[in-house]
This record gives sequence, C-alpha cells and structure tokens, in this order.
Amino acid sequence: MGEPFAMHPAFGYKRGNTATDGQGQGEMADEIEIDTDELERRMKGAMDSLRQEFASLRTGRASAGMIDPIMVDAYGSPTPLNQIGTVNVPEPRMVTINIWDKALVGRAEKAIRESGLGINPQLNGTIIMLPIPELNEERRRDLTRVAAQYAEHARVAVRNIRRDGMDQIKKAKAKGMGEDDQKFWEAEVQDLTNRMIAEVDKALESKQAEIMQV
Repeated sequence: MGEPFAMHPAFGYKRGNTATDGQGQGEMADEIEIDTDELERRMKGAMDSLRQEFASLRTGRASAGMIDPIMVDAYGSPTPLNQIGTVNVPEPRMVTINIWDKALVGRAEKAIRESGLGINPQLNGTIIMLPIPELNEERRRDLTRVAAQYAEHARVAVRNIRRDGMDQIKKAKAKGMGEDDQKFWEAEVQDLTNRMIAEVDKALESKQAEIMQV
C-alpha cells in the first residue's frame, strides 16, 4: 500500500490509498469532491461588495451605511471613516460623525467631499454633519439605473465563479470522476448559483424601492 492522496485546493480525496492493482483508479474516482464551500464563500464576497456599492448610493434618506465605503488617510494608511469616529443619524436627513482625533477632522472632511456622495459636509468642532438634500424624481430614476448596473456586475461575478466550479468538475472528470458524480456536483454548483443570483435580484428590488421612496 502506498501513501494517502494529498488534498487538492479544488477537490479532495476523502479516504483511500494508492493501489497496486487495477482497482486503484476506480477507488480514487469515487473519492473526488468539489469544494462548494469555497465557491459559496467567493459568491458571498460578491454579494458583500454589492451591498457596499448600494450603501454608497444616496437615496434622500440618511443612513449610517452610506459612509461605509469612504476611506480616510489616517495614521499612514487608508482607514474606513466609520472607524475614526462615532456615526449617528439624529434626523431623517442628517448623518453626523464625531471624529475622535481632531487632527483627522480635515482629512475626513476632504474624503467625504471627494467620495462622490454629492454631499457638502458641515463642521461643528470635531463633529462633521452631512445634510442629505431631497432628490427629485429624475435623479431617483438615475440612481435606480446605477443600482441595476451594480447588480449586473454582481451577477457576472457569481456566474464567473460558477464557471470556475464547472471547470473544476471537468478536471475531476478527467481524473476519473463518474458520470453520476459529475451530474451531482454540477447540480450542486448550479443550485448555489441560482440561490446567489436570487439574492442579488432581491437586494436590487429592495434598493430600488428605497431609492424611489419619497
């Protein structure tokens, strides 16, 4: 009997050793698995990116999440704005950030102005106030189209990850994976893809409804 098979990043062998007779290849083929957990982790990463992009869209209503993508040059490295101060939403159309280190107030203000949010920050000591102007209907419809573009980018990312999964299955088939196992793993990858695309569609529907809400 030889050494156990080593784990592969795309698919592993659950058990079994190399065999000296003709049954070795068949035994190996029965052990092949596709790492759908890794595929799911990558797809969820695409969803997390989509949520951050949605949060950056100004909807006319104040939201603490709208500043999440903003990075500030703090202490020699880019730092999320929400990690250098306390974020509050005291009014439906107002976000405030109480910057803990007054030396960073100017940098935080600059980061907000350059972020593309389209909001003019107002200073009150170490507190940065972000008044949210009301959006007209034309601007709201523009934002729904931007949200749709973000969602399509997420769908493309998910489908690319699906393609990677299917490529792993093809490679596993070349190593001896049986037809039944191939169909099983293809169905698993497709089911995962369908679920993540449905999440993208649901998130887009919710965001567009939020944008159009007056």
